Amino acid sequence: MDEKLLLSLIENNARLEVTDLAAALNESEENVQETLKKLEDKNVICGYHTLINWDKTNTDHVVALIQITANPEREYGYDRIAKKIYQFPEVDTMYLLSGSYEFLAVIQGKTMQEVAHFVGSKLACLEGVAGTATLFVLKQYKRMGICFDDDKKDDNERLLVTP
Repeated sequence: MDEKLLLSLIENNARLEVTDLAAALNESEENVQETLKKLEDKNVICGYHTLINWDKTNTDHVVALIQITANPEREYGYDRIAKKIYQFPEVDTMYLLSGSYEFLAVIQGKTMQEVAHFVGSKLACLEGVAGTATLFVLKQYKRMGICFDDDKKDDNERLLVTP
C-alpha cells in the first residue's frame, strides 16, 4: 500500500471513510484499516483534528506566539527545558528553531490577561529560560492551507476617481 498517499489523503480530509480510502488506493478496506492502525501505533498518525475559525464564534479565544530564549544543558541540549515547557496545558504547539531565539511556543487561552499570567508566572520563571517575547495574534488569515479571510472583494477592485 502507498502509505504516503494514504497519509496525504487523510491529512487533507480526516473524515474520509475507509471505503473511500480503499477505493482511492485500490486496496481492501481491511488493509486500509490495518495500515491506519499500524501508523497510529507508530505515532506517524498522531491525531485527527478539526480546524475551527474561532473568530466566527461567540467564544473568548486568544492565541499568542511566545519567542523563548533558553540556555542549553550539558548532555541534554534543549530537550529537558523543552519538555518542561511543552507539558503545560496552555502550550498548543512548540518548535525548536535556528535564529535569534531557541523556541517558538503557540499558547492558547481565553483572554490576553490569562496568557500574560501564564507567561509571567509559569514560563518566564522556569530554570533555563533566559527570556521571552509575546506576540498576540490579532487576526488569522490562513491556517493549514485554509483561508479564513471572509473579505470577498477583489483585490484589484479600485475606487472610482472623480474630478
